[in-house]
Amino acid sequence: MSKRDSFSSKFGVIAAAAGSAIGLGNIWRFPYVLGENGGGAFFLIYLFFIVSIGIPVMLSELVIGRRSQSSIFGAFKVLCPGVSFFQVVGVMGVAAAFLILSFYSVVAGWTVEYTVLAIGNQLSDKTPEQLSVLFQDFSTSLWRPIFYLVVFMFLTAGIVIGGVKNGIERYAKILMPVLFLIIIILCVKSASLSGAVEGFKFLFQPDFSKITGNVVLEALGQAFFSLSIGMGAIATYGSYVQKKENLVHAAVSVSMVDTLIAVLAGVAIFPAVFAFNIQPDAGPGLVFVTLPNIFNQMGGGYFFSVAFFVLLLIAALTSSVSLLEVVVAYFTDELKMSRKYATLLGTILMIVLGVFCVIYPKLFDAFEWTSSNLLLPLGGILISVFIGWFLGKDKVKEEIEAHGGKVVILNVFMVIVKIFAPIAVALVFMKNIGLLG
Repeated sequence: MSKRDSFSSKFGVIAAAAGSAIGLGNIWRFPYVLGENGGGAFFLIYLFFIVSIGIPVMLSELVIGRRSQSSIFGAFKVLCPGVSFFQVVGVMGVAAAFLILSFYSVVAGWTVEYTVLAIGNQLSDKTPEQLSVLFQDFSTSLWRPIFYLVVFMFLTAGIVIGGVKNGIERYAKILMPVLFLIIIILCVKSASLSGAVEGFKFLFQPDFSKITGNVVLEALGQAFFSLSIGMGAIATYGSYVQKKENLVHAAVSVSMVDTLIAVLAGVAIFPAVFAFNIQPDAGPGLVFVTLPNIFNQMGGGYFFSVAFFVLLLIAALTSSVSLLEVVVAYFTDELKMSRKYATLLGTILMIVLGVFCVIYPKLFDAFEWTSSNLLLPLGGILISVFIGWFLGKDKVKEEIEAHGGKVVILNVFMVIVKIFAPIAVALVFMKNIGLLG
């Protein structure tokens, strides 16, 4: 049996896993969901759930991956060979990766298109109405979205085909610092605008009167899904983490970096939104319609428009790499395919499904709903239950102390994954399928 590829450094682990977590959910979805749910109060609840739910579930996935040294599909066959019930988690993980990347590649293709438009200065001198029509025409057309989703998927494949150390880790070490630098530049510019202080108040000054049960569940759902947990990507990356690495440190670091980027996206967006008297609850069109309008009104708008859409493209790319890797790991581990052919097969299958999502928008919606509302929360619940009730405290302790350190919060962690996390995620699940709220 050939030696399993692995990340070569602590920074490589954090960069790759943070890249998986940081995606369109942070830079596209987080700002508009925060805008729709009252700003600062939502933000505080979101932070609470990141710490209390997100980090423990991410650590659970890392433990499963490293202990099994297998893809998410094979992990439960290794850890519980006689219990077929938990093996359904692996099936759901691979299925979720297929479904998510199928529709995600369509939206990511939009970021490629808008990066090209921004570089070609084709977003400037357009009214808000013209920008809205531009987005509507592009997103509902046929050949351009298909062309750009193919371009995006081959960019993703170009990274994954290089392997863990020479592909995923190498590019994560480049792309993540670039992403961070761009978002800092955008934050500085946004903060310098006249009237920006109102945006900071909206983001960081909580109005607790706006807290409702629905806002709490929205914050929990955003915290859970923004970390890419429940789909097997983090578990797959965990299988490439060497025993010398501290899994607790990795889970905390990735979660904090992911949250920092989401917050910085808010800092980059909301001061500019308020500076130009635009409503903060603009919804999904915030990125593709509202922000180009803002860039057109600010000094140096061309530069900042290009920087923003390059940022969005990098975020989409680092997440898509982890999703494709879930499928590639399944093909290489279970079907014994070479990485080259596994990557090409996975890419072609994703493109075919993505094309169907473009042609049939209802399929796009069905894939998104099924993965987000069924597969991910169910996966998160079962992963927590497996760690808390099946794998057991002694084996968990052995894995997270493998680097030689001691974990003083083990008892707290076990209570969370046994009781708190499954109940909390179950509430999100029930809300998503219409049983709550």
